[in-house]
Amino acid sequence: MTEVSFSKSFLAALDGRPIKLSPDHVEDPKTYQARSAYILPKMPKAMSKRKGTSVAPGQERSLVVTVKSLRNPPLDLRLSSQTLNTSIHDVKISVSKETGIPEDKIKILHKKKPIPDSKVLKDLVGDDDITVEFSVMVMGGAAAAAIKPDAKPEVAQGLSGADVLQTPQFWDDLHGFFLQRIRDEQLATDLTNTFQQAWKAKG
Repeated sequence: MTEVSFSKSFLAALDGRPIKLSPDHVEDPKTYQARSAYILPKMPKAMSKRKGTSVAPGQERSLVVTVKSLRNPPLDLRLSSQTLNTSIHDVKISVSKETGIPEDKIKILHKKKPIPDSKVLKDLVGDDDITVEFSVMVMGGAAAAAIKPDAKPEVAQGLSGADVLQTPQFWDDLHGFFLQRIRDEQLATDLTNTFQQAWKAKG
C-alpha cells in the first residue's frame, strides 16, 4: 500500500505543474535543495614527479636486451648497450644477423604479447629497469631453413652417383617411399622392380 500511496501523491503533484514550460521560464533559486561542496578523496599514494629527461650526451641510460626462444631454433641472444630509443625493428635486425632468419619471418613478443616494429624500448621498460627480455616467434617455417652466416654446409659422406644405385639399401628406400605414398604393398613392389629393371637394362 505504501507504493500505491506514493504513486498517487506523485501523480497529484504532477497535475499541479504545467505540462510544458514557457520560453521565459525561470526557476527560483530559493527552491533548490541545499547541497554541500563535493571534495575529492585523497589519493592513497602521492603521484611521483616526472624525472627530467635532459642528460648530457654519452650519459643516456642503456639497456641489456635478452632474446630467447625455447622452440626451433632455440635462441638465447644477449644484446648489450641498447639505447632507450632502439626500436623493435632494430632488435629484429640484430636477431636476423645472428640467426640468418629473414626479418619478415621474426615476431618479437614481450610478456607473451606481440609488439609492433614502431615501438621503442623506453615504451616497454620502467624508469629504473636496466634489462628487458623478449621472446621470438618464427613464422612460416623459416626456422628449418635458417643457418648462421658462418656455418659451412655439411658434405655428404659415402657413395655417390651411379654407385648408390648398385646398393640394395637404395632400392629398399625407394620401395619404402612408394609404400608410404601409395599405401599398397603389391603396387609399391611392382614399381620398385620396374625402376630397377629399367636401370639395369640401361646399363
